[in-house]
Amino acid sequence: MKIHGFIIFVIIAFTLMGCENDENNPQEAIEESYLFEDGFETQNDLLEELFPTNGMRWATIQQTDPTDATNEISISNTQFNEGQNALRVLAYQSDSDLSKIDIEKNGLNIVVGDIVKISANFYIVGTEPIENLLLLDLECCSCWDPNVGSNYGSENQCPGVRLMMSGGNDYLSIERGKISGTTMQQTTLAFPRNQWVTVLWEMTMSDNEDGLNRLTINGTEVINEAGMNMPNAQVFIDVFLNQGIDFTLQEPASYERVQVGVTANPTAGNIELFVDDFSIKVE
Repeated sequence: MKIHGFIIFVIIAFTLMGCENDENNPQEAIEESYLFEDGFETQNDLLEELFPTNGMRWATIQQTDPTDATNEISISNTQFNEGQNALRVLAYQSDSDLSKIDIEKNGLNIVVGDIVKISANFYIVGTEPIENLLLLDLECCSCWDPNVGSNYGSENQCPGVRLMMSGGNDYLSIERGKISGTTMQQTTLAFPRNQWVTVLWEMTMSDNEDGLNRLTINGTEVINEAGMNMPNAQVFIDVFLNQGIDFTLQEPASYERVQVGVTANPTAGNIELFVDDFSIKVE
């Protein structure tokens, strides 16, 4: 009996020691990741189905029309990559107003050090030149200096990085002008037209030159470069000071919204395109 009691005492003691160790050495917190996916599927081919009241899908539409035309956005049930629907946008040629029509997801919180992967399928109609067409924007409106206001132009109040056609016509590139960086261009692969094209944009976020930027089109890597992909406070101070403007970047800077569609149409003609299978992942 005495031996039996001693064994029970030892078991209890080791159990308590184990609990104490757990309390003193808690498990490391698992880092949270963010994933948003949308194939633009609907029940009744209605655009408003993309904007449920619970906010789980898209937030709003960005639309700027030229003077004598109205840009269009709708759900397509005739042209899609998979499922039964895709997003259709038609952006007429710009005049004094920069024409745009796209769909926006907000509520993001992308900061320095995050790994971001954005994927979408695009179908661009026609064969006309599409130089400078913008398809996808990642923006930080909250980092703009409120004291500067709109004195610098409303188009520039949401710094960020974008995917833009360049290189002479239809070579998709990474445009960094709104964070005072150069465009990362490629002329390896022209963007296929009148067919579905898979675009994958991967970044390790940094406000210095150690950021990573990778762009893949239909599985072919066309850009893999190091460089800044987030606003840098000192860069903004220097750039604005050259124009006599005292600018303070609001920190910590974070990208809080992503836009996809025709985020700007500075081309020489009208642009019709479809978007399907959009996703953004942040780790």
